[in-house]
Amino acid sequence: MEKRRPSLLQVDHKYCPGCGHGIVNRLVAEVLEEMGEEGTALCAVAVGCSSLMPDTWGTDIVQAQHGRAGAVAVGMKRCRPGNIVFAYQGDGDAVAIGLSETLWAAIRNENITVIHINNNNFGMTGGQMSPTTLEKQKTTTTPFGRDTLLTGKPLDIIKMLNTLDVAYLARGTVINNAEILKTKKYIRKAFDKQKARAGYSMVEILSPCPTNWKMLPLDACKRIADVVTAVYPLGEFADSSKGAE
Repeated sequence: MEKRRPSLLQVDHKYCPGCGHGIVNRLVAEVLEEMGEEGTALCAVAVGCSSLMPDTWGTDIVQAQHGRAGAVAVGMKRCRPGNIVFAYQGDGDAVAIGLSETLWAAIRNENITVIHINNNNFGMTGGQMSPTTLEKQKTTTTPFGRDTLLTGKPLDIIKMLNTLDVAYLARGTVINNAEILKTKKYIRKAFDKQKARAGYSMVEILSPCPTNWKMLPLDACKRIADVVTAVYPLGEFADSSKGAE
């Protein structure tokens, strides 16, 4: 059976070859179309690779300042509570400059969904170290590998948010068909939680970054399976059953 491209994907994406963003864009588009929300969903993006998304998507998107997509999404949801609203952010945006916005949206249990793409570096600006960069991982700002004695350990935002009263937390990846299908289920569940007015949801997605990791795409996927998931395990971590009364 022919696989039809979702209507939200108006043109081909502009991400690097082998990047996981393009797959995630399609998964979000497929889920919204299957929910019948492709014409009403609202998205907030900030600075980073996610800022390429508005060029290819066919829904209303607000471009926020760096790190502010979570806060902007909250404002959009409060103004349009009947719409599906999501922030689409990279790890540099969501858990570096935007960590405060991410935390306070979760602390307040705002009824939004965050799609968080974690590729362990600042992908758009040249591959610098981000809070999620692994120990000993080489980047343009850690050419000898990340020294956790100087910079602290990699930040696990899912573990941090799991101490709060939120609706749903999950972490997936897009390195093979089986994991892609699991990740799609996580995204759908996060949006379903929002529709049920259960509160804050985040799906973190481990994404290959062949360009900045200086690897072939298949090698980058293997690195996620063999190395990255040991630090950032996959699965569902919070799943609240509560919703609006």
